[in-house]
Amino acid sequence: MRIATWNVNSVSARLPRLLDWLGTAEPDVLCLQELKCAEDAFPSGEIGELGYEVAAHGTGRWNGVAVLSRVGLEEVRRGLLDEPGYLADGAMFETKEPRAIGATCGGIRVWSVYVPNGREVGHAHYAYKLRWLDALRATAAAELSSPRPFAVLGDFNIAPTDADVWDITAFDGCTHVSEQERKALTALAETGLTEVRPRALKYDVAFTYWDYRQLRFPNNQGMRIDLIFGNEAFTSLVADSYVDREARKGKGTSDHAPVVVDLTAP
Repeated sequence: MRIATWNVNSVSARLPRLLDWLGTAEPDVLCLQELKCAEDAFPSGEIGELGYEVAAHGTGRWNGVAVLSRVGLEEVRRGLLDEPGYLADGAMFETKEPRAIGATCGGIRVWSVYVPNGREVGHAHYAYKLRWLDALRATAAAELSSPRPFAVLGDFNIAPTDADVWDITAFDGCTHVSEQERKALTALAETGLTEVRPRALKYDVAFTYWDYRQLRFPNNQGMRIDLIFGNEAFTSLVADSYVDREARKGKGTSDHAPVVVDLTAP
């Protein structure tokens, strides 16, 4: 079975690239993030023509997550356990953003997650990010009560180590590399999950994100922030994992590349 995760940075804008990638990479399950569309606007018809069922969670032009599967789609859950909301500037009430969706596909339980960016250390969005990560940890812990293969995949907006960014000095005092964020990532792993780290192909570190600006991709000035964590039942099946850099090349691409994991039959 082939499972992948990809922050597409607008499913509408990237639809031709997405359909092409589904046709060539042929994942059995694909977790998507940053849909930037409401559920009823998701291109389920076009994707369905390739044999995929779709479970989407989105409300509009920001955020949004989905699970695409051609091996069954059951037990769909939208949102984390006790998921916090965010009080945006000028808003009167907190809003729960569409950032997590779980589903069971071919006997494997997956969650597609789009962790809040955090904006700046000390910002209200940063505090929201840490609360959200705590809810993700609690959700993962609850899922781990089942012995079936289980994985959390997505854009975590956290680089696990200093080596996972192109130049750590460029991130001094910034989000994505702060101690509190990394502690939250460690707490998630301590529930019983292990990161499936993709093997490096062209470069020493398999970055997954490159800013559009300043020729970051051609110069490989990226970050590894799209991650996969699985329980022992999941990681014991891993045969290979890699970042598909080809999907980041050319015009009309997302600023993220897909991360792929191939599993042997259980």
